[in-house]
Amino acid sequence: MSTTEKHDVKIAKMTFGAVFPHYVTKIEKKGRTVDELHQVITWLTGFNAERIQNYIENGATFEQFFAESTMNPNVHLITGVICGYRIEDIETPLTKQVRYLDKLVDELAKGRKMEKILRS
Repeated sequence: MSTTEKHDVKIAKMTFGAVFPHYVTKIEKKGRTVDELHQVITWLTGFNAERIQNYIENGATFEQFFAESTMNPNVHLITGVICGYRIEDIETPLTKQVRYLDKLVDELAKGRKMEKILRS
């Protein structure tokens, strides 16, 4: 599935720190913790909690955030629909990476077991 160029640019320029509090709100409403959120982000990107916090504080865009990440080799196992897009059909790499993160956060909020979320 092709996303529009306008959509892809919008995602690239969004700051990770602006979206992170929404992730926290979403998961905490469902009884999950920030530590669990960090665990999910670490699995996906290779960043530890301190580095995640640095990206938040420094106003890093999603483009910068994912450019410096080391994506988990099992990321291809993340499938399904998120935000109206089937992840495995998204063609733009950055948009796909952001949707991977969105999907993991969604699974965390829905109470899925951590070993299932982390595809282990």
